[in-house]
Amino acid sequence: MTIWKAHPRAITMLTLLTCLAGHGQAALPPGVHDALDSQLGLHRGQDFRLADGQCRDCPTIPQALFYFRDEVIAVPRAGLPVSGHSSVARGKDDVRAWAASAEARQLAYPGLVWLGAPQLLPDAMFSAGGASLRLPGGAVLPARLVPKIATNLAYFDASSHAFFDARSVRVRGRLEQVDGAQRYTARTIWPNDFVIAAQPLALEPLKSKDGLVDYVRAHDGGARSAYSNRLIWERQPGAASQSRGRPVLGVMLNGAQGDDDEAYGGHFAIATGTMGARGEFADWIVNNFYGLDAYGEKGILAASVPMDNYLADLNSGQSYYRPSYMLVAVLNNPRTAVAYQGGVQRLYNQYYRHDIAYDGALNNCAGLSMDVFDALGWNIPARGPTHALMALAGYPYKAISKWSLKEGRKAYDYLSEEQTRLYPAVAFDAAGQDLLRLVSGAPGRVLTPFEQQLRSDVDALILVRIPQFPSSRAFGSAPVFSYDEYMARTPADHADWKIVPVEPKPFPAALRDGLAREPLPRSVMPWPVALAGVTLLALLLGAGWLARRRWMQRRR
Repeated sequence: MTIWKAHPRAITMLTLLTCLAGHGQAALPPGVHDALDSQLGLHRGQDFRLADGQCRDCPTIPQALFYFRDEVIAVPRAGLPVSGHSSVARGKDDVRAWAASAEARQLAYPGLVWLGAPQLLPDAMFSAGGASLRLPGGAVLPARLVPKIATNLAYFDASSHAFFDARSVRVRGRLEQVDGAQRYTARTIWPNDFVIAAQPLALEPLKSKDGLVDYVRAHDGGARSAYSNRLIWERQPGAASQSRGRPVLGVMLNGAQGDDDEAYGGHFAIATGTMGARGEFADWIVNNFYGLDAYGEKGILAASVPMDNYLADLNSGQSYYRPSYMLVAVLNNPRTAVAYQGGVQRLYNQYYRHDIAYDGALNNCAGLSMDVFDALGWNIPARGPTHALMALAGYPYKAISKWSLKEGRKAYDYLSEEQTRLYPAVAFDAAGQDLLRLVSGAPGRVLTPFEQQLRSDVDALILVRIPQFPSSRAFGSAPVFSYDEYMARTPADHADWKIVPVEPKPFPAALRDGLAREPLPRSVMPWPVALAGVTLLALLLGAGWLARRRWMQRRR
């Protein structure tokens, strides 16, 4: 398949000129749809309009638009309620206060959804060699791939083409006029046979309390496994087969990469949407947190994004560099999914504004996602810190060896942080186990109102295994569940680690206001370390005094 090399900004401008004005619908040939003709999670696509981050009349905070200057996004149409943010409370404190208010009863719209491309082919098939796309009815469009990002280590190759060959696919991209002819530049390619419970599933419960861990680790993480579904619980026989059109809440875990020693921890996100008529989930919205202050090597942006983009974007799609696992809760009432989506939309506003900041230990993809559940009232049992005592020892070791108190603090934070906020795999296991306890009626604690609601709303729980798409990238594996497992996988000498360097993306000072100008005070030396240091010093001084006293007594 030929790669068309063009500047992303030029592509976006061409798109805006040809598509945004008047929504571009009338000019589209049969089989080519506007990207907003489908659902966007729990929202109707028609309630949005296409734009990019240069938009001057979008109901979106400017801090969010800054990150999508050259990207196609969907923004709410005029007059619709848009999620806001607190000017006095940060993060989950804001979400907790919002959840207790009347405002939370109706789902507002996100300030933006990252689409990446303005058109959608719901049902297409690549020709031999990938030079064209055949649409329903027989129409054929010349096809090209979106350019590979220069920093991306791997890309679509012959093995990728073989994977999609003779397969019905859903393709997001751009329809363009080139030398008087229409051409389609594909950005996202999603297999249409990846659906949930296309056939009635037999109930196959987990066999032990470690069942989710075993599922994730099976077949070395399942990067080369077949796509599959597994029904692990249903309220009554046949409940899962009645899931079409039902609201859903999905807990997503992505595995370890095979070519990056910093990425063995995997990734974590929460999805919401509605089960499709055939069990489709490509248009669910995934709420994806990544660091904002660096240019990612694959072009990943922190955003609410359609599932097919999240997994199958040719550059940033998770499925091109690791396997994935999803626990899907089929709901009989949308309120639980609405609550999460409404809460995380507020969190995104604070995140883009830098009222809260990404941190690999304290505010990573798992921690931020789990904070929303905590704020809503789902008290997922904690697992405790990784190594509390090692954290105390790790601080001086790193501080001295790296000659940096900041490095010491970083080591302390990683070793002392709650595991369900630190490790994506542990968050997935803890949330899944507790959800099973809730629905089975054995939670082992007094339930909050939200937990009672969650127990009442879930009708079925389905596990989904999504293999890695073949490409020139090395196959990934299961993510790690502990610090010890992480260190066992990485080279003993940090200089031997495979790491992809990234360039910083400075946030403009002019966009900082409110809480972003009032960063939370944080000492480079945590109080437990200081206390331990003072205690150790006191013990040493005491021992020295005692030794001197005994020496003086012997001399008498």
